[in-house]
Amino acid sequence: MRSHPSWSLVTSLALATACGGSDDRSAGAPGGAESAAAAAGPAAIVTVIYNTPKDTAAFEKYYRETHVPLVSTNQREIGFTRADLTRFTSNLDGSKPAYYRQAELYFPSVEAARRGMATPGFKKVADDLANFASGGLTGLLAVETSGPAEAPEGEPMAIATVLYKQPTDTAAFEKYYAETHVPLVGANQQEIGFTRAELTKFASNLDGSAPALYRPAELYFPSMDALKQGIATPGFKKVAGDLPNFATGGLDGLIAVETR
Repeated sequence: MRSHPSWSLVTSLALATACGGSDDRSAGAPGGAESAAAAAGPAAIVTVIYNTPKDTAAFEKYYRETHVPLVSTNQREIGFTRADLTRFTSNLDGSKPAYYRQAELYFPSVEAARRGMATPGFKKVADDLANFASGGLTGLLAVETSGPAEAPEGEPMAIATVLYKQPTDTAAFEKYYAETHVPLVGANQQEIGFTRAELTKFASNLDGSAPALYRPAELYFPSMDALKQGIATPGFKKVAGDLPNFATGGLDGLIAVETR
């Protein structure tokens, strides 16, 4: 993906309040889907987070040659408008990543996502997971809380990802997150150098049970070099140093790269 003009997270927070809360990276949208998404409000995202498989080479071969084409073939029936596929390269501290891959299917609304998950096409995709996800996975349904996401085409981007676990007090988390942490990230955006951010909240696991994780936050950089420079800045250190003030359930911080 090419670099996207920067925008303020403070503005995104206002949008969130108003709302209440082949290249395998990005599949094309069915006709009219983009306008439908804009009219429907916050997007919903079916998210699959893969644990490290027993055989990464076998995983990648099957994923690339069989699973991703299967998802693409059933896109129109399922109804997602965009797919983002990423691979985690490390934790933010350079250690082995806590997870292996993430796949996100974007829908215009929660209702559209639920309709899509009830289709025979989605069942084919879900049933195929057992054929290659030998390390296990977590499947969740998320709702955007930062306004509509834009995903411009171009070179693959690098992503700093934070996966928050369930906090001890969700109301306290949300208050601090909205009033202090998100504005802090926005104030340091220019120094850190990220070009796009996506803030979402997990609503449930895909089976309807309580979500295994609480919130993801993704900061997009135009390249891996830009990300590494960004996370070494004093501005990013301020953001990271603020996390213990509200992330009482813990978190995983990872570096990901979009994959083709």
